[in-house]
Amino acid sequence: MTSEEYITHSAEETIALGRKLAPTLKSARMVILRGSLGAGKTTLVKGIAEGLHAASPDDVTSPTFTLIHEYRGPEVNLYHVDLYRVDTQRELDTLGLDELFAEDGTVVLLEWGEKFKRFEQERDVEISLERQGEQDRTIVVERQ
Repeated sequence: MTSEEYITHSAEETIALGRKLAPTLKSARMVILRGSLGAGKTTLVKGIAEGLHAASPDDVTSPTFTLIHEYRGPEVNLYHVDLYRVDTQRELDTLGLDELFAEDGTVVLLEWGEKFKRFEQERDVEISLERQGEQDRTIVVERQ
């Protein structure tokens, strides 16, 4: 396992880091985004989506209520999934995530994926975001 650590000082820097990381995530099937509410997970996704040419940052919003947002790019389809409101295996099964993982050219970014042990075991990459004050974030990328 390899690990990289970054520090960002604004939402713009977090988006820029997402753009920088995007090409390295193209081959990842499942990426867990770990962090408390307001840590910047969706902000990072804005940059990843832009870096994969799947969506502009303004088009990326949190899937807290819809649970899954899909962004289609020329090379990669990006799914941004929020499991914060999903508590049981039965609820999880209704989302059809296995179909998403099976699609070629797909990257699934899972917020709150650590709630389900299976995802912790199957992930390709885990990105942890931690608030270090109002704007500063420590972001750690771990690859299997």
